[in-house]
Amino acid sequence: MPFKGLNAEQIELLQTITGRTEFDEGSAYNLRLNGQGVARSVTENINIVPKTDVSGIDIYIKAGTKNETVHIPVLLSQSGLKETVFNDFHIGDDANVTIVAGCGINNHGHGDSEHSGIHSFYLGKNSKVKYVEKHYGVGNAGKKVMNPTTFVDLGEGSYMEMETVQISGVDDTSRKTGAVVGKDAKIVVKEKILTDGVQKAKTEFSVDLNGENSGCHLVSRSVAKEDSYQIFVSDIRGNAPSNGHSECDAIVMDNGKVVAEPRLSANNIDAALIHEAAIGKIAGEQIIKLMTLGLTEKEAEEQIINGFLK
Repeated sequence: MPFKGLNAEQIELLQTITGRTEFDEGSAYNLRLNGQGVARSVTENINIVPKTDVSGIDIYIKAGTKNETVHIPVLLSQSGLKETVFNDFHIGDDANVTIVAGCGINNHGHGDSEHSGIHSFYLGKNSKVKYVEKHYGVGNAGKKVMNPTTFVDLGEGSYMEMETVQISGVDDTSRKTGAVVGKDAKIVVKEKILTDGVQKAKTEFSVDLNGENSGCHLVSRSVAKEDSYQIFVSDIRGNAPSNGHSECDAIVMDNGKVVAEPRLSANNIDAALIHEAAIGKIAGEQIIKLMTLGLTEKEAEEQIINGFLK
């Protein structure tokens, strides 16, 4: 259903981070606008309960829930607003759901706007979650700051796939993701970040592979343009027979800088851990090849970047 009371700029933010301007009738969602919950819908299997002690919500997904989606977008269009929100997700055994989050900031004032989302996920036995989170900022005056923190507790046989995207316009971000992985459980994280100007982005992954046959696969793809700066930190601890892999692929342009700091700790003789990193500029022959097809140099660069971050 369409949301009433949103102006054109707020609707544009919503569409950018969720891909839609309205949600299906009877679906689960919670819309937060300028520090307040303004629209909420629950289903028979998904309940959303506002917290009473801090800002945020508890999302309860019943055991056995299949093929349902819950949207929890956050929009900030009030310059100078700074908030910290705590959202907890309780996923029952054998559930299979998609959760779409994200934050859009439209800041045309001179005050800095900031959203810090603290998300905790508790996955029951054999449950599966796909989590999609997009961050986007627009406005040329005050800063747009986003600091997402995510903790994931994966029960036996559970699986979580995270797709996190920082599209553009975010001036400063510090993303922290921690996971405790149980027996036969696995977490997959796919991160994409684009920075330009003097923007800064820091990503920190911390994973404990505690269960037998547990696993993690962390992939970060990023582009640092102009004078922007990025740092990728990963710390995987294999505390049981397990498999862990982290990968950082980055393109630097202009005066952009990217730092990768991997750390692997094999605390069990049967822990197999790997890290890969590749940081460099766009190859000249790639640009030349596209220019022979009629593209300008700038268009060629943009096409390469779009394909890299796709």
